Amino acid sequence: MRDRINTALRRIPAWVIYVMAPLPVVWLVWQGFIGGLGVEPIRALEHELGEIGLQLLLAGLCVTPLRRYLGLNLLKFRRALGLVAFFYITLHLLVWLVLDVQIPAQIWADIVKRPYITVGMLAFVLMVPLALTSNNASVRRLGARWRRLHWLTYPVAVLGALHFVLLAKGFQIEPLIYLTLALLLVALRGRALWPWPVKPRGRAQAS
Repeated sequence: MRDRINTALRRIPAWVIYVMAPLPVVWLVWQGFIGGLGVEPIRALEHELGEIGLQLLLAGLCVTPLRRYLGLNLLKFRRALGLVAFFYITLHLLVWLVLDVQIPAQIWADIVKRPYITVGMLAFVLMVPLALTSNNASVRRLGARWRRLHWLTYPVAVLGALHFVLLAKGFQIEPLIYLTLALLLVALRGRALWPWPVKPRGRAQAS
């Protein structure tokens, strides 16, 4: 069964993700025009774009555990998922900047004074070098440093989920699920995020 799934996945080109990426945006904008986003369409659009971006970011982080523990090979889709996640989070930020706040002085004040915005902006800033180096030329030029740079994906995911938790009013289970999943993915990847050698213990250390 697993081999059949992997065979089917190999037949799907990665560019399909890029082609399909704008479709939810078009749908959300259309819903905003026809009143399908409620009484605060800008806030709703901002929220939906950010949540889709977080979902895609976490989906990209699931690629390695799925391959390691379930044998599902989705590696060729990982870069596309990361770049599309950056696309949605950038749109999320632009809606907040251009359509929601609009006043430059207020934007800076919100970044400094509101913890959920501070955390969200930090996550976005960390994503920028990841997006800029998500190409074959950067992989060749940076070598081993490229892999270390892209470990930033894990703190970005945790910060993005924390941004969602801090943004939520009152106790809401959905943001906590995202945060739990992000922390779980970091824990599963913990050995790779701590690349320094561990001192031997027991008999090996004594010898």
